[in-house]
Amino acid sequence: MRSEKQKMLAGELYRAGDAQLTAERRAATVWMDRFNAQGDRPHAETLALLRAGLGAAGDGAMVRAPFHCDYGYNIRLGRRVFLNFNCVVLDVAPVEIGDDTQIGPGVQILTADHPRDPRARREGAELGRAIVIGRNVWIGAGAIVLPGARIGDDAIVGAGAVVTRDVAAGATVAGVPARRVRTP
Repeated sequence: MRSEKQKMLAGELYRAGDAQLTAERRAATVWMDRFNAQGDRPHAETLALLRAGLGAAGDGAMVRAPFHCDYGYNIRLGRRVFLNFNCVVLDVAPVEIGDDTQIGPGVQILTADHPRDPRARREGAELGRAIVIGRNVWIGAGAIVLPGARIGDDAIVGAGAVVTRDVAAGATVAGVPARRVRTP
């Protein structure tokens, strides 16, 4: 029988209250407390902390505290990725952020989803859908990226936008829900 973590990582319905997943979220909270209390440290120390808590952090990656996530190990940051203050990444599924991407303050990247069937929700079932953000993307302050979205290379997501579907490479989107405002 598969564990709840195996189901979660496979994008299937799982129970988040599982003991193993609860322990892993607690470990991530300990790491976040340490990361968020770091103050203004040299970049090498910050990068070392990122690499200790995330799945990957490329050279030059920078995350400004406070930062919040579920597990950390499902987050992969490319080289020179920048996340500004107060970003939230719910990483019950993989989150990949490509090289040179810049993410504004207060952005939420949310892989966590819930079944549409009310009975399944009442029983505590959850699922996750991966998010992939390409290279050289700019996501403006307060934007929200919803489960399963893919954002292509060189795209721009306007401040406050809610990304509910894929964004083509080079496109600029804005609004709620995010819609194309400029074509490449």
